[in-house]
Amino acid sequence: MERMRTEMRRTKQLLSAEETVAMLEAATSGVLALLGEDGYPYAVPLSFVYDQGRLYFHSATAGHKLAAIAHNDTASFCVIADDEVVPSTFTTHYRSAIVFGHMRVVEEDAEKRHALMRLAEKYSPDHLASADGEIERSWSRMCALALDIEQLSGKAAIEVIKRRSGEAQTTD
Repeated sequence: MERMRTEMRRTKQLLSAEETVAMLEAATSGVLALLGEDGYPYAVPLSFVYDQGRLYFHSATAGHKLAAIAHNDTASFCVIADDEVVPSTFTTHYRSAIVFGHMRVVEEDAEKRHALMRLAEKYSPDHLASADGEIERSWSRMCALALDIEQLSGKAAIEVIKRRSGEAQTTD
C-alpha cells in the first residue's frame, strides 16, 4: 500500500513541530480515523496521551475499532486546540494538529502499563495513588493502543498567524 504523504498547501499557516506537539500534549480529546473492514471510514472521538512520538489510547478488548485496526493499521488522528467562530468575517480562528501513522495493539505488559499510567497522569493527576489498583481491576477487560507517528503537522488560521506576527512586531 502506498503511504500517504501530504504537503500542506498553505505553508504560511504551518505551525512548528514544537507547537504541534504542545497542542497534542494539552488536548484532552481528538478524533481517530480508521478504514473499516467494509471499506467505509470510521472516525471515533477518543481520549489520548502523547508520549515520545506516539499516541496512546485505551480500549475495550473487542469492537469496531479493533476490527478496523486488524483490517488496516493506517490511521489519522486530529485535534482542534482553538475554535473561535467569527461570524462577521465568515471564518473561524483555529489551531489544529493532524497525525498520520500506524496503529497497533500494545502486546507487551510493560508498555501497556506505561500507556495506562500515562493516561492516568494526564486525566487523573490527583488520583495517581489509586491508579495502579484501577489498572489491575480493569487489566483483562482493557487494552492499550498505540499510534506510532510517522507524520504530524499543525496549522492555524491565517488570522491567528497574522495576529502573532503583529504581537511580535509590537513587542520588539
